[in-house]
Amino acid sequence: MMKFKILLILAVICLCAGIPSARTWQPDSLAGYEYTRIERADGGRCTVIRRQATCGDGRGVLYVHGYNDYFFQKEEGDTFVDSCYSFYAVDLHGYGRSILPGERPYQTHSISDYYADIDSALSIMRDDGVGRIAFMGHSTGGLITASYMTFAPSPSIDALILNSPFLEFNMNGFMRGFMVPVMGCIGAHFPGIAIPQADDTAYGESCSADFHGEWRYNYAWKTLHPRSITTGWLHMIKSAQTSLRKNPERILVPILLMHSDNSVTGSVWTPAHQRGDAVLNVSDIEKYGRCLGPCETELTVHGGMHDLFLSAPDVRKALYAAVFKWLETKTVLGNLVAD
Repeated sequence: MMKFKILLILAVICLCAGIPSARTWQPDSLAGYEYTRIERADGGRCTVIRRQATCGDGRGVLYVHGYNDYFFQKEEGDTFVDSCYSFYAVDLHGYGRSILPGERPYQTHSISDYYADIDSALSIMRDDGVGRIAFMGHSTGGLITASYMTFAPSPSIDALILNSPFLEFNMNGFMRGFMVPVMGCIGAHFPGIAIPQADDTAYGESCSADFHGEWRYNYAWKTLHPRSITTGWLHMIKSAQTSLRKNPERILVPILLMHSDNSVTGSVWTPAHQRGDAVLNVSDIEKYGRCLGPCETELTVHGGMHDLFLSAPDVRKALYAAVFKWLETKTVLGNLVAD
């Protein structure tokens, strides 16, 4: 009886001291991966997905997806794991595996709202013994990761990889200079107003194996027809882009800025959509991406799609080789042409 009482007292002390309980991991729909969910203080949740490497020395990657997106890029994760980097991804609150019943996807008030999701993933990585972390963001995830590293960087992160980061709206001068600021201002006070997007499926068709691409994913989480954005979302994105421009050269870890060599326009799919960025203007990525930090390498990927790791096989093969070379040396050639 005395022994039981002692054990009970010790258990209570541990709980009061804030010692975390064992985290529950579940098999993911992606073979070889598992996930765990983290409940947020605001009632939302995020999801961390992982596949741990059996080789290496505590190196890892944390991946943040883009808008109308979630982590489904199994080949990308597998390639890092096969190269001895444990791979972790976070489905941010309001996205993918993290969407709650009745929740409006993608809606939040500030880029900084995502920092807690990132901190949760980093905490898990540290608990797993991953001490050298490369932070990787695609598109809107690139904007989020760049903002995080500018305003709330974790000392666990020693490199930043930006895959076609969303640093400016791909619009004409009138829309960019007048309409976006006006709608953003409205969004600061009335965030829930829906703004329909063009019925453009060209990029989705370039990705999906049901059309012209190679990839299978959940259309409920990554829609073929873009969902309407809101004035609040537009305000959040514009504010984050502006904040980065007002605080240049603040990211002190090495940065790999990656983008295609060309942008593609048109809402109807053409073969050119498989060999260019059909979402963002690569000139904007170059212009604003070069101002993020003092230690930066730029990689122009010839024939790369918007998500460079979804590009054609020859492009991906050369891209992975360049990324791993950069991770080892923090230097790489400025132009990448697939063999």
